[in-house]
Amino acid sequence: MKTRFICLSLLAGLLSVMQAGAQSLTLEECREAALEHNRTLRDSRYDLEAALQTRREAFTNYFPQISASGGAFQAQHGLVQADFGLSIPPLGEMNLPVSLAKRGLFGSVTAVQPVFAGLKIVNGNKLARLGEEVGQLQLRRTEGEVREQTDTYYWQIVSLKDNLSTIEAVERQLAEIHRQVELSVAAGLVTRNDLLRVELRQQEVASNRLKVENGLKVMKLLLARHIGVDWHGFDVATSAWDEPEAPGNCYVPVEEALDRRAEYLLAEKNVEAQRYQKRMERGKRLPTVGVGAGYLYYNLTDKDVDDGMVFAQVSVPISEWWGGAHALKRARIREEQAENDRLQAREMLAVEIEKSWSEVQEAYAQILLARRSVDSATENLRENRNFYEAGTAPLTDLLDAETLYTESRNNLTSACAAYRTSLARYMRVTGR
Repeated sequence: MKTRFICLSLLAGLLSVMQAGAQSLTLEECREAALEHNRTLRDSRYDLEAALQTRREAFTNYFPQISASGGAFQAQHGLVQADFGLSIPPLGEMNLPVSLAKRGLFGSVTAVQPVFAGLKIVNGNKLARLGEEVGQLQLRRTEGEVREQTDTYYWQIVSLKDNLSTIEAVERQLAEIHRQVELSVAAGLVTRNDLLRVELRQQEVASNRLKVENGLKVMKLLLARHIGVDWHGFDVATSAWDEPEAPGNCYVPVEEALDRRAEYLLAEKNVEAQRYQKRMERGKRLPTVGVGAGYLYYNLTDKDVDDGMVFAQVSVPISEWWGGAHALKRARIREEQAENDRLQAREMLAVEIEKSWSEVQEAYAQILLARRSVDSATENLRENRNFYEAGTAPLTDLLDAETLYTESRNNLTSACAAYRTSLARYMRVTGR
């Protein structure tokens, strides 16, 4: 009895693990998982954190620069060698050799507060703060790209699953046609050639099923890797295609969309960064002023000596002036180039937004056309089935009608997926 209980417990645990491993995620759940686990997005967060640390590091340049040094030495001879002449009347002139500082200790501590550094510290901090803002914009851009890719994978999976549903419906129809043709062959009404045509069509549908199933497996693997979940037992929660809303409510003016695009804001930040770089280059040619205090200790003659001091220092980078004019001109050229890149980026992004909106409208129109094609193909299939059953139409017409129905259903599925994907792209290129 105890062994039986243990076996039942293990079986229940295994079932719970299998159920926990199986995941069926909606589109919103896929988006949330991608924002949390996507590796590309994680790298962007690391870059932003690194930019934050760079800004904090730059702020420490406002603090005094403190340094300490010390040491000890042992020389073979005294470092100070001298002869002192002595005049002793009874003895005459004498030279007395003196050797000092054969061994010793020394140490010092200094603190220098920069008063003026050619505005390099101020501009360096502004540049570091700008780097953090760039990191935030890059993170926002990556989030939009990851979201768009998530939607693309998701709707491709939905499309393939809908194709499978179409194939299943066709397989049922062909099975019924096969049954009817078998009866007709047995009754001698038709030849076995008609039966072979049906079987060939069934084999073609079976081949298409295999391709769709393999494509569905690959797309699930890609989506699972993209959103960072285990692909074992992974699936997406889908329902029948809803009637898509007209895209008019999603439209935003191009100028408004441009001001929200991370790519354009990054181009503006690049202009600002080049402006700070020019100021930094100019600051290299300016003098630097600092004040400081220090403490000095040494013992060279077996006597401790210590003292404090205050000082001021001025440094003039004279050699920097030689090539400074050319370096400053180069910085101005980089600034003008960044401004030109900003204008070009605005133009190209405007074209991308307009193109994306046109694709959305086209995809929506394709859905309307595909729906009418499905209605026509469905009616055509119904009539040909009735004609075949009545004996007024050949089997080839019925199989052709079934093929047209399958193609129209697949075209509608592709149009719906293309519309959802193009809409996701339009939301990204308009900064939403």
